[in-house]
Amino acid sequence: MKSIILTSVTLFLVAASTLKLTAAENTDKPAAPSRIQLLRDDQKGQLRVLIDGKEAFVYCYGADLDLVHYYPVRSPSGQSMTVQYPERFPHQRSFWFGDMVALAGQRPADFYKAFYSCQDRENPKPPFKNHVRHVEFLPETGTAGQPVIRAKLVWEMAGDKAVLDELRELRVVPLQRGEYLLDLIFTVMASYGDVRFISNATHYAWPYVRMSPQFSGRQGGTITNSEGGVNPKETHGKVAKWVDYSNTVAGKTEGLAVFSHTDNDHPHKWFTRDYGCFGPHRIDARGGKPFTLKRGESLKRRVGILVHCGDVKAGRVAARYDSYVKGQLQAAIK
Repeated sequence: MKSIILTSVTLFLVAASTLKLTAAENTDKPAAPSRIQLLRDDQKGQLRVLIDGKEAFVYCYGADLDLVHYYPVRSPSGQSMTVQYPERFPHQRSFWFGDMVALAGQRPADFYKAFYSCQDRENPKPPFKNHVRHVEFLPETGTAGQPVIRAKLVWEMAGDKAVLDELRELRVVPLQRGEYLLDLIFTVMASYGDVRFISNATHYAWPYVRMSPQFSGRQGGTITNSEGGVNPKETHGKVAKWVDYSNTVAGKTEGLAVFSHTDNDHPHKWFTRDYGCFGPHRIDARGGKPFTLKRGESLKRRVGILVHCGDVKAGRVAARYDSYVKGQLQAAIK
């Protein structure tokens, strides 16, 4: 895993992008100015992101949450593609990031299942002993056409014992027909001492997406990976560069693909389930095997989230992955 040391990371929400097109991608045109609106409500702890006047996704950062996450993540037609607090696995958070770690001298803290660290598991509600907390939005920079929002988070155990700092950057690239790309970088930093990662070998991803039941494989959805594998038998625990989840809901075929950028260490495997949860593992040397992040060191992961019309073929997922890693679907993050 490539490591960096940062003092700040920028969360980019971009209102315009410059796209370098190929003949096969001539439907992806440059984004027009002012297509993105940011509606921030600190009382609710929500940052709503609208594209062409329609909600695309919401960043949820309320103080009473167990985990900062994104919900809903909407399809081009406006349907919620993801679910939070699903009945069977209520600890899952739509589109989120967590892990099990141990700060030197402290007990292990499970941030993946932070939901169960509440006072009463029969009646789960805040406060949560383990949680990922949004600390602040740092002062905005950028231009009117390209607003830059900076965010800082902290992973805390036992109420207020800091374990890891986290900083994120997200660029939103509006495409056509309601499609869009999210280019996300998240970085965790061992600011408070050595941190040992003790993830389960199977049940973890960096990050996770939990599709809503109507998009899941159990209701006719199809999971496809970059190597041609289909559904969990051919995609779970398999090496790939991207994984797509598509289905036809209310007469419209739409999908969501997760891209693992070439900035990440490769090859790595994936977690996929037909009930709707999926995401990329780390490389095998740090995938479900304990390792230590020394004090002052950082881990970074960069992924793209493509929300598209059609299935994996009609949505041109393979071609768009190539364009994404070449910087052709999004403006370069500086």
